[in-house]
Amino acid sequence: MTMLDQLASHPLALRDLIALVMLFAAWLGIGWFTERPPQGRPSVSVLMTRYRREWMRYFVTREPRIFDGNILASLREGTAFFASACMIATGGLLALIGNGERLRSIASGLELDPAADTGWELRLLVPMFFVANAFLKFVWAHRLFGYCAVMMAAVPNKADHPDAMARAMQAADLNITAARSFNAGLRSVYFALGSLGWLTGAWTLMLGTGIVLWVTWRREFASTSRQVILRSLPAPILPDRVSGPGGSTGSAPPPPPP
Repeated sequence: MTMLDQLASHPLALRDLIALVMLFAAWLGIGWFTERPPQGRPSVSVLMTRYRREWMRYFVTREPRIFDGNILASLREGTAFFASACMIATGGLLALIGNGERLRSIASGLELDPAADTGWELRLLVPMFFVANAFLKFVWAHRLFGYCAVMMAAVPNKADHPDAMARAMQAADLNITAARSFNAGLRSVYFALGSLGWLTGAWTLMLGTGIVLWVTWRREFASTSRQVILRSLPAPILPDRVSGPGGSTGSAPPPPPP
């Protein structure tokens, strides 16, 4: 019997459907709420956008700029590490899905029920979806950080140059967009771990979804790091005109959409 035949012969039970709906609703909901929080309670991801713009403001007048290049290199290294880890995890999940008989024998040894309403292959497809999505997000974030590096290199060395601050703000927008993609990849990794609970049943999947949702919300809206970030929050930079440290002004595009 092929994998497709096995999947077709194991229809989803109602509790499994409810658990899956909760999983994807929580994943999409926390992502939307993190990037579009209430005005009076911004998330850590939104708060950090001000610091990223502030970084590029001072980047214009910093000499030398090796410090900024090192920071950006560390950001790219982080995205590359997570992308590589997701690629390895995807290969492992594909190997498990392609070797269903051994997987069922291992499940029997662990006293799990391999003849449940849904097949083991289908249960592994859900975490593989999240891992694959995380891989794509990390790869795109890595490329955007590369675009940001090129844009930073195009900023003139003289702070009073008419294009200096405008290009710095373009680099900031690219940096912010890359960070959003990186954060989305991290959320996918969190929910991939939570979705592994489906291997032991729908109730475990619901519990794992609730735990991941609470952890993700707490880190964005009720963490100690958020309190530290709020201690000295930079003022928002107006999108129409930007004043540089040397008094120069330049046009700044509106911030990119989430």
